[in-house]
Amino acid sequence: MPRLLLALLLLTSAAVAQHDAAPPLPDSVPKDAELYEIRMMGNLAGHVAAWRQPDGTLRTFYEYNDRGRGPLSDTVITLDRSGYPTRIDSTGHDYLKGKVEEHFYIANGVAHWKNKAEDGSQPLTGPAFYSDMYGTPYQFGLMVKALLASPTKSIAILPQGEAKIAKLSDKTVTSAGQSQTVSLYAVTGLDIAPAYVWLDRKNDLFANGSAWWIMVRKGWSAVTPELVQAQTDAEAARARTLAHKLAHKPKGVVVFQDATVFDAPNATFIPHQDVVVSGNRIVSVGPTGKAPKGAQVIDARGKTLLPGLWDMHAHVSDNDGLLNLQAGVTTVRDLANDTEQLLARKQRIESGEELGTRIVMAGFLDGPGPFQGPTKVLVSTPEEARKEIQNYKRLGFVQIKVYSSIKPELVPVIAEEAHKLGMRVSGHIPAGMIASQAVAQGFDEIQHVNFLALNFMPDVKETRNPGRFLEPGKRAADIDVNGPEVKQFIALLQQHGTTLDPTLATFEGMYNDVAGQLPERWQPVADRLPVQWKRGFLTGGLPLAEGVTPQRYRDSYANMMRLVKAMYDAGIPIEAGTDDTPGFALHRELELEVKAGIPPAAALRIATYGAARIMKMDDQLGAIAPGKLADLALVEGDPAADIRNIRHTRLTMKDGVLYDPAEIDGALGIKPEKQ
Repeated sequence: MPRLLLALLLLTSAAVAQHDAAPPLPDSVPKDAELYEIRMMGNLAGHVAAWRQPDGTLRTFYEYNDRGRGPLSDTVITLDRSGYPTRIDSTGHDYLKGKVEEHFYIANGVAHWKNKAEDGSQPLTGPAFYSDMYGTPYQFGLMVKALLASPTKSIAILPQGEAKIAKLSDKTVTSAGQSQTVSLYAVTGLDIAPAYVWLDRKNDLFANGSAWWIMVRKGWSAVTPELVQAQTDAEAARARTLAHKLAHKPKGVVVFQDATVFDAPNATFIPHQDVVVSGNRIVSVGPTGKAPKGAQVIDARGKTLLPGLWDMHAHVSDNDGLLNLQAGVTTVRDLANDTEQLLARKQRIESGEELGTRIVMAGFLDGPGPFQGPTKVLVSTPEEARKEIQNYKRLGFVQIKVYSSIKPELVPVIAEEAHKLGMRVSGHIPAGMIASQAVAQGFDEIQHVNFLALNFMPDVKETRNPGRFLEPGKRAADIDVNGPEVKQFIALLQQHGTTLDPTLATFEGMYNDVAGQLPERWQPVADRLPVQWKRGFLTGGLPLAEGVTPQRYRDSYANMMRLVKAMYDAGIPIEAGTDDTPGFALHRELELEVKAGIPPAAALRIATYGAARIMKMDDQLGAIAPGKLADLALVEGDPAADIRNIRHTRLTMKDGVLYDPAEIDGALGIKPEKQ
């Protein structure tokens, strides 16, 4: 951990309740199997096992529990002498408990693969390693071993692509009196960023993951903080290089000339305007004319200049800043993260050592139990809750996010303490409550549209597990959005000044995606993205509940959108938050708001001035006006005529610094947008 954060670490929670909720290993796993633990934010969540069967095949088992979700895979692998799979057979379920099977085999020089998203084949011209979709993390270790055995340290990947590997560092770790040296490697070509992996001296898998989720060899979990910090240092070095390359600080005045300016407070567009920026402030806004002598002039004819966009529901991690800046997003609100990791990242961004947005921080609270969220901050008494809220306040957090395992009786305690300290309160609706009860007891805001729907299903008591998705999928279509119950709920929200963070884009994927089909939200950009990333879009959405059809899910989602529109019409403040892929998902969130019936200009106001007002930062952000901070996004075309034009970001300015989205895309391996 960086030394500058040591003082902050002294303030972090000492009340980390440990509650291991890992499912047990099945009896089929032999005692001499190679074992790994999966830990989520330090808590044991699951296992990976690998062993040789009598016929020489490799068998692996993988399962973990994440708040009632989590995958299971039982996989048998046949390897050739070079360590490449010639056959893979996996059965189990995916993260959302949908049944999966995946099969891969090579016959007569042709590779064949089939899973619920794909059914393909390809003649082989040389060695190639199949990248599975539903196998186990152990298989990534096999790929890494094949990479290291390659003379070029690169191998072909099936269905498409090429992976490369580079060694970064060695580290000696000690646990329970035993020491060994492990090595950190970076694998590129699978995603927009390197995948980090730790190997032992035999090049066997030792660990891989992050602070949020990590798989580590059994008996060595005590060293995970050291491993995570080494990875953080490696990623920070990469981020530093990119920051110095991609951030363009003007030497003098900048003029956006002849732009159509979005007047966010009034949700109107003013054509033929010049916006002058000096340092990190907007100096003037007025009719286009002659630029000041020596100014850097940006030709904005035919383009719309927006205040920097806000994503009000983020969980910031590596590369999120890059993806957001290339999309015109300059501020995010982080609604749950590792405290130390988030503070360190915020510090790097503010010092110019990493590219990223402004970050508004919300502290995360949950209660201990089998469905607890992946957090170190777990509280079960009023005293613990008050202590943690006070700690978050000292660290600069402005909001508290409550999660599903919080005891309902703690909600008014949390709200009282947070409000006393000037902090907002929001979150999931704790199990055993409905949204109207949470609002009455102090919630300022509700996350996720499914919790709005669940307000009208008070018989659904257990919402800590996937039931909070399945029940709205089954029943939300029956909600009468114009009926008395909804009107009564809206009146309560009006009375309390409650805001809503529906994250429509996230739930569109859950309820509308079909396995094997490219979702509508990804169609505009999928061909620009790395192949292995694009494959993930084909996996489909929420598994069907018993007796439920795909059309029922679609109907329920459509009615959830009507519910959001009814609340917008009643004057309830709506937020643009994603809880999804940075940048791209915010564009989709705005498209969905418009699809729900919110006018494009109003949707843009929601994602700019509206967000800044809610977070009480509208004196500095959210509008293009003299004296405001210079956070701007220049987009091609007119998003008022077609909100999809929001995707065509040509330039982003954050705090007076310019970023070229095309340059950022190139650094991430994203193909340039056709203009």
